[in-house]
Amino acid sequence: MLAAAEELTPAVGTLVACTVLGVSRATVYRLRRPKPPQAARTARVVPWALTPEEVEQVLALLHSEQFVDMAPAEIVATLLDDGKYLCSERTMYRLLEQAGEVRERRAFARHGHYAAPELVAERPNQVWSWDITKLKGPGKWNYYCLYMILDIFSRKATGWTVAHRESAALAEELIAATCEKEGIEPGQLAIHMDRGSAMTSKTVAQLLIDLDVAKTHSRPHVSNDNPYSEAQFKTLKYRPEFPERFGSVEHARLFSRDFVHWYNNEHRHSGICMLTPATVHSGRAEEVLEHRYQVMLHAYAAHPERFARPPRRQRLPERVWINGPAKPNTRSVNERFPAE
Repeated sequence: MLAAAEELTPAVGTLVACTVLGVSRATVYRLRRPKPPQAARTARVVPWALTPEEVEQVLALLHSEQFVDMAPAEIVATLLDDGKYLCSERTMYRLLEQAGEVRERRAFARHGHYAAPELVAERPNQVWSWDITKLKGPGKWNYYCLYMILDIFSRKATGWTVAHRESAALAEELIAATCEKEGIEPGQLAIHMDRGSAMTSKTVAQLLIDLDVAKTHSRPHVSNDNPYSEAQFKTLKYRPEFPERFGSVEHARLFSRDFVHWYNNEHRHSGICMLTPATVHSGRAEEVLEHRYQVMLHAYAAHPERFARPPRRQRLPERVWINGPAKPNTRSVNERFPAE
């Protein structure tokens, strides 16, 4: 295009040629200017720049015992108070940067590496997940705390309570009562929790030692180390009847009681073949899945044309993990629902 513009220029002029061809006139004029030889291209010399001797003097001052721990702004102010001026604050920063001596001087906290907790459950009452969520009270900055213990294999809420605040003593009572209700034997159970004050308290830690219950904690600032409790709280707060605010702690307890009953006995959970948590927790899952399979076989025998393939029997996951081994991105239908 530029060559064509140069050919048209003698006949119609630069303006018309550039307009017709859609070329910038500034580009054409720049390309017409002869370029100086490589040897003639030298760095621009600023007359007010510091001389090499002055640069060495400023660096020596910055490295001196008096100023080595000061910021350039403080150094400039101190020199001015003494009746001296060597260069600007920005020049000092530029010289330090050229010398590779500019860095963040503030001391930040260094967080250690925390290994990801790995837990596996192959049956109910083997791994519990425990967490606390806030429920809005009647006024601003007024909250109630819902404590919830969840079995990760069956998804059953095994224990819960609502209180005015987080309390290690209350957590201790809840865990002890839930273990007694579920008949937990020493060495049978592991409880996973985050790093809240109630979870990391010495009171709760000593109780778990006395009960011979193992414990693990989520890593700091990692939101997906406790996925089962977080998913349950999402189910709670997305219920249509979940109120914007609770009028009293009794209101919060009544609502939580109804929610736990619905969640355990009526809610069909997608992670456990659309069974209710109570069904899995009680050991009736295989019975129910076999009944569903027989119903599907009868329906298939009556109208096979209505089915894309013969019915397959669903099976519960053999094990449930917290931070388990990596899974493939996709699974086939046969892997999800193995044939009988």
